[in-house]
Amino acid sequence: MTNSILDSLSLPAQEEIEAAVRGQRELAAYLSTKTETQKISIQDADNNTHQIELPTSSLTLLMSILGELAAGNAVQVVPVHAELTTQEAANILNVSRPHMVKLLEDGKLPFHKTGRHRRVLFADLMKYKDQRDNESSRAMQELADHSQEPGFY
Repeated sequence: MTNSILDSLSLPAQEEIEAAVRGQRELAAYLSTKTETQKISIQDADNNTHQIELPTSSLTLLMSILGELAAGNAVQVVPVHAELTTQEAANILNVSRPHMVKLLEDGKLPFHKTGRHRRVLFADLMKYKDQRDNESSRAMQELADHSQEPGFY
């Protein structure tokens, strides 16, 4: 019954993976990041060529999407201002929904309520995830550094 932003993800088929590899390689060869817009050509089913002008930033994003598809990952574009349910946010962080709710109630992440339901902005969730990942990396580096001290092992 929900109109979830993150519904209907499916892994790419082998043909899609191969096409993504080729597409990313070819796009990278011609992409110029020195201009704000670029023109690309697309052929329709009748082999008619249509030229389209797109922002360079969208083509750079397309290259990232193709890279993920080439790696066999499912991809979905989510607007930064999108509001996520606690379950969607928990899925992104790979935590349980009750843990996600605790993070919200403890003030670790901003949220607002829509009726009785909590909503988290995608941008806030990604900021929190980056902070969490950075803290985890620092802790792992400290452990690695500590294990290198003389006489530790």
